Amino acid sequence: MHTPQRLLRNCLFACLAGLLCLTAVAQTPAPAAPTTDERLAALEAYVNNGDPGKTLTGVPGPGHNGWMMTCAALVLFMTLPGLALFYGGLVRRKNVLSVLAQCLGITGMVTILWWAFGYSLVFGTSFGNPIIGGSEFFFLKDVTSAPNTNYAYWVSQNVFSMYQMMFAIITPALIVGAIAERMKFTAIMAFVLVWMFVVYFPLAHMVWGANGLMNGVWNADAKIPAIDFAGGTVVHMSSGWSALILCLILGPRLGFGKEKMAPHSMVLCMVGTGMLWVGWYGFNAGSAVAADGISSNAFMTTTLAAAVAAFVWGAIEKIFRGHASILGFCSGAVAGLVVITPAAGFVNATGAVIIGVLAAVVPYLACTKLKSTFGYDDALDTFGVHAIGGTLGALVTGILATASVNANLIGAVATKNGLAKLVTDGGLWIAQLKAIGLTLVLSIVATVVIAFIIKAVIGLRPTEEVERQGLDTNEHGEEGYAS
Repeated sequence: MHTPQRLLRNCLFACLAGLLCLTAVAQTPAPAAPTTDERLAALEAYVNNGDPGKTLTGVPGPGHNGWMMTCAALVLFMTLPGLALFYGGLVRRKNVLSVLAQCLGITGMVTILWWAFGYSLVFGTSFGNPIIGGSEFFFLKDVTSAPNTNYAYWVSQNVFSMYQMMFAIITPALIVGAIAERMKFTAIMAFVLVWMFVVYFPLAHMVWGANGLMNGVWNADAKIPAIDFAGGTVVHMSSGWSALILCLILGPRLGFGKEKMAPHSMVLCMVGTGMLWVGWYGFNAGSAVAADGISSNAFMTTTLAAAVAAFVWGAIEKIFRGHASILGFCSGAVAGLVVITPAAGFVNATGAVIIGVLAAVVPYLACTKLKSTFGYDDALDTFGVHAIGGTLGALVTGILATASVNANLIGAVATKNGLAKLVTDGGLWIAQLKAIGLTLVLSIVATVVIAFIIKAVIGLRPTEEVERQGLDTNEHGEEGYAS
């Protein structure tokens, strides 16, 4: 039992302890409010897309954030409906819905993969590996509206993750063009499922991950200090070369070289091309991950390269074939967009025009002379435009890139890993060749292995009867057009 004296003593001790705590709190200085100079510096950093320092760390900027949400929507617009209509118009009418279903199916499946593992494997760093990312963002854990400053100071990480997801969606969808009209829907989905883990996720991390093997602009320890602004290697080379190998393993369509296999709707093709072109501004200009000067430059160079390539391709057809076709103009525009992709934020206007001319001439020869010489059935010229164009773009970027457009080419990171010296001395094309070689080996070897495994397990092609009747009614139970 407590005596009155003991209770009084305990109360006194409690009061004394409380006073000591209040004194300690009173002696702890409150954080000083940012000074006017610090506030102005943070505002200047926002305008210039620079490091905000401590004043606004972890705060997304509304302008940059808004631009990147718009760009994410534009890149999705490239696949749905752009690529779907572009490819859909180029196939025969009995297979138009199969192309649309493949684009939709890939969009849904890749989104799930990206949420669960993909974003983390590409843009995480917890594995400490230059080839694959980490597990810290699995299931988009901790991917909030705060920026991930490894990639952007002013863009929310959830917005950045969705923007990059659109790249992951369109890349495997490009493969559809080479194997159109002759591959089972289940086989395509199984192929893409494995291909994303074996090819896309590692390659994207190597090129764009903060500690990526080939991230010359942002990884001071990059072993191959190459540059790829928006996906020459990651998107176009990987999909294009994989598409060639897959179409060779599949073999040609029934009747190839004997029956007429002309596009069923050049109107849809033209509409799809226009949508791809519009969406490509999000693809290229958005790859600056900010609404800044580099983004503006990419917007300009994208426009110039696409327009020049479309015109030159049409001119070549007029000179050598007597007519400039809608298909030629569309192919030229897409080729120009493909070749400028790795260079958009690194070259000036003159460089973009040069790229536009090359993008017309080289892919044109690949889609006509090379294809007819070797006789492979690249149904919609995915290899000629994306593989050849992406490879050309990666190489030409190493020749035409200039620090006057993008100072990051000679920044502190670039100086440490040797990129700045390569840019100054004119040797960047060598690093680009190394990146091209690695991309080729990974894409080709992985495609061969994946394709033969799927062929052995579930088969790649439908029956001859199904292929002759068309994939729409047999695989999807629908027809694109009412009779």
